[in-house]
This record gives sequence, C-alpha cells and structure tokens, in this order.
Amino acid sequence: MTKAPLFTPVLIAGCVILMLGFAIRASFGVFQIPIAEEFGWLRADFSMAIAIQNLAWGIGQPIFGMLAEKFGDRRAIVVGALMYAAGLVLSSFAVTPLQHQFLEILVGFGIAGTGFGVILAVVGRASAPENRSLALGIATAAGSAGQVFGAPAAEILLGFYAWQTVFVIFAAVILAALFALPFMRAPITATRAELEESLGTVVLRAFRDPSFTLIFVGFFSCGYQLAFVTAHFPAFVTEMCGAIDPRGPLAALGITTTSALGAVSIAVIGMANIVGTITAGWLGKRYSKKYLLAAIYTGRTIAAALFIMLPMTPATVLIFSLSMGALWLATVPLTSGLVAHLYGLRYMGTLYGFVFLSHQLGSFMGVWLGGRMYDLTGDYTLVWWIGVGVGAFSAIVHLPIRENRPALHPA
Repeated sequence: MTKAPLFTPVLIAGCVILMLGFAIRASFGVFQIPIAEEFGWLRADFSMAIAIQNLAWGIGQPIFGMLAEKFGDRRAIVVGALMYAAGLVLSSFAVTPLQHQFLEILVGFGIAGTGFGVILAVVGRASAPENRSLALGIATAAGSAGQVFGAPAAEILLGFYAWQTVFVIFAAVILAALFALPFMRAPITATRAELEESLGTVVLRAFRDPSFTLIFVGFFSCGYQLAFVTAHFPAFVTEMCGAIDPRGPLAALGITTTSALGAVSIAVIGMANIVGTITAGWLGKRYSKKYLLAAIYTGRTIAAALFIMLPMTPATVLIFSLSMGALWLATVPLTSGLVAHLYGLRYMGTLYGFVFLSHQLGSFMGVWLGGRMYDLTGDYTLVWWIGVGVGAFSAIVHLPIRENRPALHPA
C-alpha cells in the first residue's frame, strides 16, 4: 500500500499564505512606540487599536469558516486578503486613535480570512488521517516562520521609511500571497453521517458538549498571553531591559539597542515555535491531546513567572523568548486536531472558528489591559501576573476534556 505524502500542494500553499499573513500581524508591536510618539497618543490608544484588531479577528473567524464551507475556501481567502490589504492602506492615513481603532476592524477580519481557521480546515481535509496532526503542526509552524522575519523586517523598514509607507508595503505583501491560491483545493473529507448533518446541527451538538466548552474556555489564556507579548513585549524590553554590552556577542551581531533586542525577541519566539509546533503536531498523533495541552500551559506559566521575578537582562529576554517560543503556537495543531477528532472534518473551519473566538477574546483583553495598566502604573507587571494566572487556569480546565468522539445524530 502506497504511503500518502505529507507535503502536498495544499499544505505548501497554505504555509505560504499563513507565513506572509502572520509576518505582518506579528510586526504590529514594533509600531507601538513610533505611532504613539508621532501623534502624542497614550499607550492605551494604540493598544486599543490592536485589541480591536484581535477581537475582530476572533469574531470574523467563525464567519469566514462558514463562508468557506458555503461558498468555497478560495473565495473566502480572497475576501480576507482584500480586507487585510484595504485595512492596512487605510490605516496609513489614520491620524486619530479613533480612526486607527476603527480601521483595525477591517485588518482583523482580513486576518481571519487568511489565518488559521480557514487555512487549517483546508489542510486538514487535504491530509491523510495518519499525516493530519503533523500537517496541522507544519502549517501552524509556517505562521511562526512569518513571525521570525515579520518584526525584524518592520524594524528595518522603519529605518528607511515612515510607518505609513511600511503599512502600504505590507498591504502589497498580503496581496502577493494570493499567487498561492490556485493550489488551495481540498476534497470534502467526511463520513456519510457527517455529510447528512447540517451545520446548525453540528454547531448545536458541539455547544451542548461540556468538552467543547472546556476547549473554548481553555483557549482564552493562549490568546491573552500571545497577544500581550506580541503587542507589548518589544516596548517592554525597550524600556525595562538592562543595557546591551557593546563588546558582547549581541553587539557583534548588530543588536546594539534594547529596541532592536525587542524586535529580535519576537523573531526568536518565532524560530523556537517552528520546532515547537511541529513537535506538538507529531506528539498529537501519539499521545493524549488534552494532556499535551495541559503540559504546554503549565510550561508557559512557569516560564512567565520566572521571567517577571528575575531582573530583566538581554540574557533573560533571550532565554524567555526561546522557552516561550517553544510553547507559543504549539496549542494550535493540538486544539484544532482535537476539534476535528471530536466533531469531524466537514465543519471543522466553523467549529474551530468558534473556539478561536475565545482565543481572541483573550487577545483583546491582553493587548488592551497591557496598554491601560501601563498608562495607570507605568509598567506591565500586574498584567504579566494576570497572564500567569490565566495560564495556570487553562492547564487545569483541559484535564476533564473527554477525548472519545460523541455519536453522530443525522439531521
């Protein structure tokens, strides 16, 4: 019997779209200080814009999942890319916090149309069952690959161009991702019983399942931690990290300021996460996904607690970035794989979209609260400790999840 290939055209094309889309998304924290300084905005003003972006992404995810399942994956991706590009271009003309915040709704919906919810559903359907968990891990890792160069690229471009011009350049990049679209074709892989069930029936069945509720609630802390770090960590490092030794190895690599270290830290997280997500996908086929998720959240909680308790130095920044990066998006292939396992592939995009909404509610809270508490207290310490608490909570709530698949009830 011929072994099914792991790397299919769908997987490769999905990786390209995710990589470029997430390169842009991961760079927004780099714009925090330049935009706030140009207009004299409070830190909370820009934070609210990114928080709204994350919330719109979460609200848009189940919507784009349903659009993809009703009208086709590729049409949904095209709409998402166009909204993403339009939001970036229009944001380059924003001169007030309200304008910027409003336009981030468009950006957030664009990310939803080109992000995990739609792309992972296509990759999942196109993958053989024995390859599905690992394929989802590889696709998720592609988002991390974008994170590796997204923030540093933004930092470099800001050295030559105004932030408005960089936004326009990024709009062109996301439109270029559509060249991979012809390869995004996947069959509807489902059992007969799954095909006979309507979308509404499947969604209601999931919402009545306590395990789905636990998955939904547990994903909140993932969004809180990731969005807070992405949006605020570069500024946190810029302002709070100890000086870089001008004769040390970082300076030899050209990293001479804490601002550059803040951007590089996001890239380090992305590099470590490439290994982490692929490993999580590989482990997800062999071990209990709920226990792996609990272990990941426990690891994040420990890493964050140790980092905030120790003096911040270039060394602790890099160590934290490596450890957090290894656990960064490792939750995504496991969570999406668990949804597919419990409720089938037919409406995976929509169901994962609803779960991802919880992730983005956490993202909204992490980004907005970070900016708000910074303006009130002058630092991020309290927000950081809240992240430690919600991480521990997520580790606990994953333990009661039932991993055996419930019986189907045809409509």
